[in-house]
Amino acid sequence: MSDNDFLLNAINRSGETQADRAALNDMVASAADDTAAKESPEISDGSILNFALNLEYLEAEFYLRASGMTLPDDMTTGTGTRGEVTGGRPVDFKNPVIRKFAAEIASDEREHVAFLRNALGSAAVSRPAISLDQSFTAAALAAGLIKPGETFDAYANDLNFLFAAFLFEDVGVTAFKGAAPFITNKTYLDAAAGLLATEAYHAGIVRTSLYNEGMINDAVFDAVEKISNVRGAVDGIGRDDQSIGNADVLNLVPTDENGGAFGRTPEHILNIVYLTADQATSGGFYPNGLNGSLRQSAQTV
Repeated sequence: MSDNDFLLNAINRSGETQADRAALNDMVASAADDTAAKESPEISDGSILNFALNLEYLEAEFYLRASGMTLPDDMTTGTGTRGEVTGGRPVDFKNPVIRKFAAEIASDEREHVAFLRNALGSAAVSRPAISLDQSFTAAALAAGLIKPGETFDAYANDLNFLFAAFLFEDVGVTAFKGAAPFITNKTYLDAAAGLLATEAYHAGIVRTSLYNEGMINDAVFDAVEKISNVRGAVDGIGRDDQSIGNADVLNLVPTDENGGAFGRTPEHILNIVYLTADQATSGGFYPNGLNGSLRQSAQTV
């Protein structure tokens, strides 16, 4: 039996259920009412994989559209409300290396979507509504990259594309790292580890490319730090987010005191992709929220 077949069979037994949603509702109600703390109910592996699938839809559509492609319709259906994607267009890359790795990452992200959908089978969520236009403008405005009334086009040029990719890639790494403790099945954990490793390679490529740009134009370092600061401000975790350094100090690998990658729980990941420090169920890159049971961000302020 292949890993995909094993995953499919197991997901069909422990996929997203009404019990998952009830468990999450109980957790939210408990926090809101400030009742006595109690052991958190277990969330199924299927819920975690569907959370990852929502994120992979976003990354896949971002990179594919930069290379003049999209996810085919038959890779966007499933449970929940299927949404459309606004924004995104081919980038007129000037640097052939950036053009080539953008295409490679697009292919990887498409394969991630296909793998998770196959693993989840009938439990797979559909692609939610995704913003690749207004969301980037909101993020750039919050970071101080643009002024009120201006827009930020992630697809306008090589550098804008790298800034946008930087916003996603570090989030992808911390999402898989943070989700690992919630996964109970070793096969799921092995699959998540493989996806985490790929996302880490992607993040390293993007961070290195931005560092090279910074050595040509010192303003790039300042811009990347501002993007990092916004992520760190809304996730409410602390000093977990790191920039790439400056002309004197290199910081391509953001690590903790043990030299390991940082992790974020799903709710703190949602603070970033919803672009808010408040408790919310939609916003930012997901105008109508995620599909599935893991869709509420944390109150971090």
